[in-house]
Amino acid sequence: MPRVVWKDRYGCRLWTPGVAVALLLALTVLPFVQAGSASGATLDRVRQTSSLTLGYRTDAQPFSYREASGTPAGYSIALCLKIVDEVKAELKLSSLAVEWVPVTLADRFKDVQQDKVDLLCGADSATLTRMQEIAFSIPIFPSGIGAMLRADAPRLLRQVLEGPPPSHPIWRGSPARTLLEKRIFSVLAGTTSEGWLAGRLNEFQLDATVAPVANYEAGIQRVLNRGSDVFFADRPILLDTARRNASEDLIVLDRLFTYEPIALGFKRGDEDFRLVVDRALSRLFRSEGFRYLYGKWFGMPDESATTFFRLTALPD
Repeated sequence: MPRVVWKDRYGCRLWTPGVAVALLLALTVLPFVQAGSASGATLDRVRQTSSLTLGYRTDAQPFSYREASGTPAGYSIALCLKIVDEVKAELKLSSLAVEWVPVTLADRFKDVQQDKVDLLCGADSATLTRMQEIAFSIPIFPSGIGAMLRADAPRLLRQVLEGPPPSHPIWRGSPARTLLEKRIFSVLAGTTSEGWLAGRLNEFQLDATVAPVANYEAGIQRVLNRGSDVFFADRPILLDTARRNASEDLIVLDRLFTYEPIALGFKRGDEDFRLVVDRALSRLFRSEGFRYLYGKWFGMPDESATTFFRLTALPD
């Protein structure tokens, strides 16, 4: 297959041909893995109430956040507004009220399950484990776990983190092992970063200290204050945070430690609503206007990003 290399707005390498193949397979399998009993519960409720409830994270910029005015904003927010238009057209409603509900990392999936939220507009990666709780749309962004640390971090620590992953446990006398076991790593509690880090430490038999945090701000402050050596979280959000802070004290490594497509979430088994959501996203991804919507948050898409969304969009 043609060589595909994904890069972010900063020119950092994200994807390799092998990852592209895996992603294409995931895109093919996703709709079938998530399929449940057909139901129009969400659309029936929206038709009766003429309202749609959208949940969003307030601390996941550039995907979703709350502006100083209290208004939701971000890339995922913009996509969800396009879906609102599609729902309105599908149900032939003259008006459709939208209620924005802030959600937390701990309760966001429960809010979907309990019908407190019709659509989750955040920065959630679609995983098989999470599909046991909620359903996901087609992917809206290629993402994965990245690492933030201080610019004055030991050079050896950066080299260990930026290098290829070891294929076997690190021997006890290794300088790399001694270095890592003396470090404190932070992750967002309740995210895939937490499970990934625990798995890696167990796999390579490393007795490092893990300090979970409740939000991105807490993780970043721990790094700035030297309370943690490394903060592992969604790399696009780490990059955006570093850019907005314009801090010379923080760096985000080029390396992606995992590959996790981000998607929008909704209740399992509601295939009628899934169809509306995926149709709205697919049409948007194929439109010329999407380049500018995407560009507002991540910079104008290059050829590899354009290819990603072309492959993600489902045909009519």
